[in-house]
Amino acid sequence: MDYKGRLERARAEVAKGRLDALLITHLPNVRYLCGFSGSAGVLVVSEEKALFFTDGRYREQACEEVRGVTIRIIKGKSALAAATDWLSQQKPFRRLGFEAQHLTVAERSTLARSLRRGTSLIQAPPMLERLRMTKDSDEIARIRAACQLGIELFSRISKLVRPGVRETEIAGELEFAARKAGVEQMSFPTIVAGGSRSALPHGRASTARIAPGFVLCDFGVILAGYCSDMSRTVYVGRASTEARRAYGAVRGAQQAALDAVTPGAAVGAVDYAARKYLNKNSLGRFFTHSTGHGLGLEIHEAPRLAAGLSEVLRPGMVITIEPGVYLPGKFGVRIEDTVVVTETGYEILTLCSKELLEI
Repeated sequence: MDYKGRLERARAEVAKGRLDALLITHLPNVRYLCGFSGSAGVLVVSEEKALFFTDGRYREQACEEVRGVTIRIIKGKSALAAATDWLSQQKPFRRLGFEAQHLTVAERSTLARSLRRGTSLIQAPPMLERLRMTKDSDEIARIRAACQLGIELFSRISKLVRPGVRETEIAGELEFAARKAGVEQMSFPTIVAGGSRSALPHGRASTARIAPGFVLCDFGVILAGYCSDMSRTVYVGRASTEARRAYGAVRGAQQAALDAVTPGAAVGAVDYAARKYLNKNSLGRFFTHSTGHGLGLEIHEAPRLAAGLSEVLRPGMVITIEPGVYLPGKFGVRIEDTVVVTETGYEILTLCSKELLEI
């Protein structure tokens, strides 16, 4: 990973934001800039210095993982407290940026009280999240590997989904197989929702038993720090005409959205393409979430693909395309792929069949 280049770009963003330093407390951002994957660490980046603070539990891990910054191992206090102490002892930074979305009110108050007179706390824009939107070749390779493993795991689901089997059994078998394959953890709680529960877009696996009808399966894995995400909807038994029509409409909407993925396209235009297709099939009102999102070190990253948003797609962005329809009390269908934006269009990383699978 090019941590040196990332740090240089981060410093340029800090300067552009007219900040003298940036206090980074969001762990995925810390990992992005210096490689630390632990659960307690804070990074301070200024024009001249970059210091990483953590405690003795992570001494060896920090020495093994952290690159390009000075490591400070502290005792008897939190990483944030240590960073605050260091900041309070320096020549005042006139404008100190902090990640408002990742700092509690109490932490912000303590920070403000501890800093030297003359330092102003500034809510920094999501500058690091914007840098993370475009992935480099190493990141794409890791996401590709996670997606490939997801494809292999989906083949297990099709063998596990049977009438009478509990949703939790299917999710458990899937997650056990993922762990055996070497994943760090699942990207999010595995979704296995059958029958009328498939109309719940985020219907986590329950103790309900699989019955004839749609079964929505949505899962992802984290491999080498990077996430995958995919959804497929299978049918237990013989699908009705209504079910086939809904499935075909969702598949068509997903392809319409994929066709809109190209460098320079607005994310809102991709969302519009999916909704337009579903509206033509009289199902638009049952599409209740955005068309997709970015992913990488986190399962949900910028950009969000939703109506009215103007963020422009660029080569190297990794996004999901996941339209769905959810008919309350009846069934739901979602088809989701992870794709990378290329110089000429897109490449699907979760490349497996989207034909309606009847089990």
